Amino acid sequence: QGPDHSSARPERFLQAAADINLRLVNCTTAAQYFHLLRRQAALLMTDPLPLFVLTPKSLLRHPAVASTPQQLTEGRFMSVLDDVEGRARAKQIRRLILCSGKVYVDLISSERRAAAEDVAIIRLEQLYPFPEVALRDALAGYTRVEEVIWLQEEPENMGGWEFVRPRLETLFGDRVPLRYIGRARSASPSEGSAAWHQLNQKALVEQALATGTEIDAPLV
Repeated sequence: QGPDHSSARPERFLQAAADINLRLVNCTTAAQYFHLLRRQAALLMTDPLPLFVLTPKSLLRHPAVASTPQQLTEGRFMSVLDDVEGRARAKQIRRLILCSGKVYVDLISSERRAAAEDVAIIRLEQLYPFPEVALRDALAGYTRVEEVIWLQEEPENMGGWEFVRPRLETLFGDRVPLRYIGRARSASPSEGSAAWHQLNQKALVEQALATGTEIDAPLV
């Protein structure tokens, strides 16, 4: 819980990313990780870019990221994962939450998720190269969206926000407002307390899934 207990700082890799010089991913299922390694092996001879995987240890045995044998034997790595349940009720969706990595598991584990029927969650499994085409395809069916949220657990000046923000602004233009939900800007990536971290993490997730006047409630 110290400020630099891990060197896995997304913003540092993203600042160094340019001219398609690396791949930066943050998997949220076992099958995604498996197919990612298969893809990397297949590209070693034709497109041998260094691969950086930011998936945390806390997801290694988490039941929410488990995959079936069929998911492991079939399919391929997906740079963007759509909300399967949200897609089924696309006409009801008013808010899109875009996120990457473990914060997705916090979202679907929240008690508020079931009640947030007008919310769909789209995961960016690959941050660089930025999956613009795949993201456009995932967004295409949500025609009644009124707001888009980027959710992350890192402080505002860290994580993926400052990298994805201009790309999302270009993608959405003036059609839909884009909001950030996450920790305030900070000199340290860590809060130094597991209890305080969990409290703030819960507040972030609840605000992302909030309804009505709760949406404008201040973050902890």
